[in-house]
Amino acid sequence: MPELASTPLQDKWEEFLGQYGYDKKIASIASIYPEERSLYVLFADIEHFDVDMADELLKSPTRVVKAGEAAVYQIAKMAQTIEEGAIIHLRIKEIPTDLRVGIRDIRSKHMSQFISVEGLVRKANEVRPRVENAAFKCLRCGHITTIFQEEAMVREPMECAKDESGGGGCGRVAGSTKFKLDKELSSFIDTEKIEIQEKPEGLEGGAQPQSLTAYVEDDIAGMIFPGARIVINGILDSRMRHKGSQGQTTFDIFLNVNCIEYMEADAFDIEVSEEEMVQIEELSRDPNIVETIRDSISPTIFGNEFEKEALALQLFGGIPKEMPDGTKIRGDIHILLVGDPGTAKSQLLRYMSDITPRGLYASGKSSTGAGLTAAAVKDDWSEGRWTLEAGVLVLADKGLACIDELDKMSAQDRSSMHEAMEQQTISVAKAGINATLQSRCSLLGAANPKYGRFSEQEYIADQINLPPTLLSRFDLIFPLIDKPNAAEDTKIADHILRSHLVGELRKRFEYESDTEENFDAESYAKMDNSRKPQIDPDLLRKYVFIAKKHKFPILTEEAIARLKEYYLEVRKLGESSEAKSVPITARQLEGFVRVAEASARARMGEEVNIDDAERAIRIVREYLRRVIGRGGDELEWDTDTLYIGVPQSQQQRLMAIRKIMKNLLKEDSQGFTVDDVIREAEAINITEDRVRTIWENMRKSGDFFQSGRRDSEPLFKFAHEL
Repeated sequence: MPELASTPLQDKWEEFLGQYGYDKKIASIASIYPEERSLYVLFADIEHFDVDMADELLKSPTRVVKAGEAAVYQIAKMAQTIEEGAIIHLRIKEIPTDLRVGIRDIRSKHMSQFISVEGLVRKANEVRPRVENAAFKCLRCGHITTIFQEEAMVREPMECAKDESGGGGCGRVAGSTKFKLDKELSSFIDTEKIEIQEKPEGLEGGAQPQSLTAYVEDDIAGMIFPGARIVINGILDSRMRHKGSQGQTTFDIFLNVNCIEYMEADAFDIEVSEEEMVQIEELSRDPNIVETIRDSISPTIFGNEFEKEALALQLFGGIPKEMPDGTKIRGDIHILLVGDPGTAKSQLLRYMSDITPRGLYASGKSSTGAGLTAAAVKDDWSEGRWTLEAGVLVLADKGLACIDELDKMSAQDRSSMHEAMEQQTISVAKAGINATLQSRCSLLGAANPKYGRFSEQEYIADQINLPPTLLSRFDLIFPLIDKPNAAEDTKIADHILRSHLVGELRKRFEYESDTEENFDAESYAKMDNSRKPQIDPDLLRKYVFIAKKHKFPILTEEAIARLKEYYLEVRKLGESSEAKSVPITARQLEGFVRVAEASARARMGEEVNIDDAERAIRIVREYLRRVIGRGGDELEWDTDTLYIGVPQSQQQRLMAIRKIMKNLLKEDSQGFTVDDVIREAEAINITEDRVRTIWENMRKSGDFFQSGRRDSEPLFKFAHEL
């Protein structure tokens, strides 16, 4: 190792370690070395001991930390349990937040300084050994020369040096001899390369998150995975960029990590001032706060009050729960918007991702399953090795993932979302990498109908290019239908045109308000306020943050009784229906609970009361009425349209038609005609239209084939046993 720092600084470190009780920790570490080989020191203790020493640590960290490690080694030697030359790392933790540097704010003045950076892990390389003390054998004389390696490239000896007495090496320089690395005599250290990026909640709307490469060594290597939110303290270093064999004047920066601190899973980095807390408390006392938040969501989009109310509750979500047996129940609410072109789905998604404390937006059309979940990648960053890279659903952990064009994803990519939506984890088993990443986020998806426009007469599973298994995982699904209506169209046209006028006035105000005296500022202010949200987006983000962090409402007995009563009432309707359908399932009951909890959180309540239960019933009932009931009441509900894609009544008719075909084939082995099937089906009250629809579906799927003709009518037989 190179020569250590000056003695006065080392003495000061020894005084500090003894005064603050770290000498006892060092003795404990020395007794179990090398299982534990890091001493963690609070920056506040150093600052309290000597402000100048703390300042010197930030400005000249390499020299100060090495002096500190030398002091730690001297104290450890007194315990007489540590081997000669052992290194106990000195790691500085809990740097004050006001001294932290944002990734995008790192500048040349920070070079070689001790900085603290926070973010989330985007990539993590495999842990690999790096040579620290390289032992080189001279191929002329066999002498061993040890060189401490500090650079990325291996540094060989300049010569096979002799000592003053004439012993040692042969004295030849590198040009007249060759050196070979002796791995057995060299010492290695574990190292891992990671990439962290800015947290989404800290970004201004539309900003591209920036990233920083960091190197983690020895006992703290291999401790983090993509998606983790961390604070890393270390020394900012640089490496010259190369173009071919020539070096360039610009440098790449990276961080040599000294200490890693995990951020709390629920801790958001949003600062709320006292004045804002007063505003938040005042908002929470508003009896119509849910409606106020609803009206604050994208006010430039006219109407859609029902959908906006559901989106407002999605911001807060339910309470995630862990049962005594370890079973976890998600609290996040998943919503799908299915609508005709031009119904502002994408604009709603963009707005929601901006006002959510942790919101990410992605388009399913341009994203793969790996881009949404996680991927094992092999690229130049990892130097040709496999690395794990987190996708949108991992990066949005504890937040909201807005995915547009969900129906445009390939079937293989969509299948990767099943686990993320229900279990809220993402399992990766690729290229020898086996990992499970957290994906505890709400999902807001948008999709277009398969045939361009949405039809209220058709079942939703037939109209969306999404499998029923994925559709059933959404708590709420809302069709956005564009239907001509004179009264409604007048309001929409007026709203859109007035919105454009507001935009024009804002531009004119910016350009001419200082120069044109006759500008009607009062009219401008009135128009401008008409399109402003009732709650400022920044304040709304902080309101949601406070509610999610501090409010965990509990169901009251009245709310439980009301939800139970409605659930059982709808289930009984399924028993009395002719088709014996399943109008509602336990999955919808859990949806009721999540929406009711979100309603209580939205008003900063401590309990889920009867009003929250009624709001949940109203929202979920409307979703079920539109999606599985095709606009009808509970008697017409059939959840099989979501879970299977075919309603129970249609399944029964299909089974009856198949039975008729089998009986006809027994009577006449030559085959059966469509008229034969229609005649037999009408006898059991199945209309000709329904028979022909089922017949056409079976023909397309290849269930039967034409076997001949009877009286000019085609005869059919089964292609396989049904």
